[in-house]
Amino acid sequence: MGGVLDKDEFEASVPKTKLESKIIEAVQKREAQGSPMLSFNSIILRFPKIDESFRKCRSTFEEFDEDGNGAIDPQELKRCFHRLEINFTDEEINDLFEACDINEDMSIKFNEFIVLLCLVFLLKKDPTAEQSTGIANLKDTFETLVNTFVFLDKNKDGYVSKDEMVEAINETTSGERSSGRIAMKRFEEMDWDRNGMVNFKEFLFAFIHWVGIEDIDDDDDEEE
Repeated sequence: MGGVLDKDEFEASVPKTKLESKIIEAVQKREAQGSPMLSFNSIILRFPKIDESFRKCRSTFEEFDEDGNGAIDPQELKRCFHRLEINFTDEEINDLFEACDINEDMSIKFNEFIVLLCLVFLLKKDPTAEQSTGIANLKDTFETLVNTFVFLDKNKDGYVSKDEMVEAINETTSGERSSGRIAMKRFEEMDWDRNGMVNFKEFLFAFIHWVGIEDIDDDDDEEE
């Protein structure tokens, strides 16, 4: 199904941080339940609804961006977690911040905030945590993202490989010559560090890019 890992892929599949290990463990627990997704096309059809759901979260982001500079800094994030009664330690909050701050500028932009919330949703210790985190309205959307990753990760190892992406696309576009190119393009958009394996965080950033969420800031700039 998922193929045999070569040396580089094996090294890429070894968690590099404590947080990544927790994410993989949480993903694999979900993978044991399976995914309701039947094809990649069925996922694409949900893009407009997912995009709308994310954009409605903008007001939540602005609420926690206390100084109104368009980003959330480490202290603002800690106050956010405290106010929403998210039971994460300071170390866990710092790890989440560092993992989602892909520009390494000590600030969380809107697209990074969405990824962070999804990771909180995945890692929540309390089954009712989404009620207190203020992300109840995003529950169905986050479930879709998790189920999509589970659908792609055929061998259930917590990572998506090139072969698994090709297999997922082929399930949708059987017989089409372009299916391989489509699969590789999608995979390259996910595999940011070019190590041949896509973890859940990389997948999330690519997914929200696919639905167009990163264009929000550009749209705001154009309106100004």
